[in-house]
Amino acid sequence: MGKEIEKIALSRGHEIVCIIDADNQEDFKSPAFRSADVAIEFTNPMVAYQNYMKAFAANVKLVSGSTGWIDEHGEEIKELCRKEGKTLFWASNFSLGVAVFSAVNKYLAQIMNQFPAYDISMSETHHIHKLDAPSGTAITLAEDILANIDRKDHWVKEEAKNTGELGIHSIREGEVCGIHTIRYDSEADSISITHDAKNRKGLALGAVLAAEYTAQKQGYLGMSDLFPFLND
Repeated sequence: MGKEIEKIALSRGHEIVCIIDADNQEDFKSPAFRSADVAIEFTNPMVAYQNYMKAFAANVKLVSGSTGWIDEHGEEIKELCRKEGKTLFWASNFSLGVAVFSAVNKYLAQIMNQFPAYDISMSETHHIHKLDAPSGTAITLAEDILANIDRKDHWVKEEAKNTGELGIHSIREGEVCGIHTIRYDSEADSISITHDAKNRKGLALGAVLAAEYTAQKQGYLGMSDLFPFLND
């Protein structure tokens, strides 16, 4: 992701002033990092929160696609953004296609709320290196379904045990960038929608677009700020 983001950022006329990885963590305190308008962070659940704190300490705005940290630190981060002037644009998925898919998912759920004969399930497939399951994108999609389907009240990993549960089946194989499928199934027929990421270019472009947006904004931001159609 870092290499894809760098390519796209440079192609759009941006300057990369600092690149930080596991071997040069001290650069969070460097003048180069502090000079950045926005930092883009894609790591893993174990280090994302610490990276946020380091960026906030340097007064650098942040765009992040790291998942798996929200349950433990979500409210703290939101408070820092809303009350202490820090800025984080966070999304479980920056793909433009996933943004459109999310809007379709919500609209379809609103329609299917009227048809209780259809049960609902979800599957997500990612590469074997992905540490969290279900994926952050799957959880976001599931929460949008729960907000619009009265007969479902919470999601669960793998198979649903009762009608109020929305099951999310997670698969880890190969180098799959990300496939998310939502299925409505009845005795008569089934309806499925799928987003299949072919590579990381869509994610990288979305992250750079988010950074361009965040440079002029403040607070806790997300894809619905960048793409207002997600609020419809």
